[in-house]
Amino acid sequence: MGKLSGRIIDAATGDQIEARVQVLGPSGNTLAPDDAMWKVGPGEPFFYSDGTFALDIPRGLVRVLVERGTEYVPWQHDIEATRSGAIAIDVPLRRWGDLPERGWHPGNTHLHYDEKEKDPDRRLRYDSRVEGLRMTAVSILKRWELLYATNKYPPGVLTEYTDSHHYVQSGEETRHNAGGTHTPGYGHVMLLNIRNAVEPISRGLLVDAFDPDYPPLSYACDDARRQGGLVIWCHNGQGMEAPVAAALGKVDAMNLFDPYWSDVEYDLWYHMLNCGIRLPASTGSDWFICSANRVYSQSGKQFAYESWLTGIRKGATFITNGPAVYLDVDGQGPGAQVHVKGGSAEVEVGWQSHYPIERVEVVVNGQVAAARVLSHGLQMDGEARTGTFRVALPIKHDGWIAARVSSSSRDSFNQAIWAHTSPIYLKAGGRPGPGSAVSAKFFVDKIDEALAWTGSGAKFYTDAQRKEVQDLFRAGADFYRKLARQGRVSARGA
Repeated sequence: MGKLSGRIIDAATGDQIEARVQVLGPSGNTLAPDDAMWKVGPGEPFFYSDGTFALDIPRGLVRVLVERGTEYVPWQHDIEATRSGAIAIDVPLRRWGDLPERGWHPGNTHLHYDEKEKDPDRRLRYDSRVEGLRMTAVSILKRWELLYATNKYPPGVLTEYTDSHHYVQSGEETRHNAGGTHTPGYGHVMLLNIRNAVEPISRGLLVDAFDPDYPPLSYACDDARRQGGLVIWCHNGQGMEAPVAAALGKVDAMNLFDPYWSDVEYDLWYHMLNCGIRLPASTGSDWFICSANRVYSQSGKQFAYESWLTGIRKGATFITNGPAVYLDVDGQGPGAQVHVKGGSAEVEVGWQSHYPIERVEVVVNGQVAAARVLSHGLQMDGEARTGTFRVALPIKHDGWIAARVSSSSRDSFNQAIWAHTSPIYLKAGGRPGPGSAVSAKFFVDKIDEALAWTGSGAKFYTDAQRKEVQDLFRAGADFYRKLARQGRVSARGA
């Protein structure tokens, strides 16, 4: 056996950096150091490296693949190994884009390790660095008496993992399920930037068969905000309380595609935006780093957590598992409000990506208003990895606009490539878009179903508890009923 050793460096700075490494032997078998910590999740196997690695390799052709997060070009090299002897290699990783220079910094807002993880400290240090994340949030959660590994970290900043380039914190996922362990009841909500746990962490079936379906998650949102916390609804808006809490202004952002991308699961978010609810996009990977999902916040060239947090709250974000996507409407970016003049808006979408992009879309009030296709069979447009799409769009109603990009290319998690901006909000004379009444009616029906369940299927200790929850849901329903009436009147007068 020979010995292979490597050192991983940032090609621009020369600094030693953490990364994930795959070494394949001549027969295609995976090779690694004896004490390797492995990536968890689908796709290609990798072990983690703190910037150096050393392992035994057999005679023959050995392939080395090194990746770091999503902003660096993967490095691959084939080595002809002899029967014995030492081979030392340097692995320079270079960025394919300029996201830090543009002031964009990535975070993962939803991350847990389960009860089977035996070394969470080591994994957390690796995950926050290997994935190139500026902000990493693990969170406490409760399901029966399961001892989740990341529940060891108390809420607040985790100073032993935090430095000037990385902010690592522990938050909370407050939850409620109904009708089965994994069936959303009220839903799941991430509470970040908190100092103290918000009780109860779970309610109902997530505690035991007799625990009441009380209190509602909106109370936890309020408690977190009193601590200066950030409230992010999980899992694409699932849960019967999501439209209620959003309508009542208790939610700061929505986590889409956690743990990974699904092309139908932004529909609830689009409905909320159609109802005039300003709700930025965020994302995370949920159970371990099982995807490359991350949210970028625009917060200045030098990363600072407080500025990053401000960017999330403002909606200056895009979410992605790789590509960068930028949106500009009349000189304004995501999170801004644009007053449309003359009945049209100048829209510019830009993108940068290691993997080729196949489709660029501009979405207005939930509908694709313009698109550009960058692939023709097996032929790729010259702008497939970086480019700009400009279009003038007629804007007749108040509403929102966003951009998204996608590709059938797959990353090393074997997941298709995508990215989506948060919206820019449009003011065009005060009339809601034609879809607002439809979206409002959609939520009225959903909340009516929830009210029926709280009246007969839900468990409470007292009638007062039941009334509190029903009054809360009725307040949410009133918001959407009023909007549905306004939308119908506007449509008749259009």
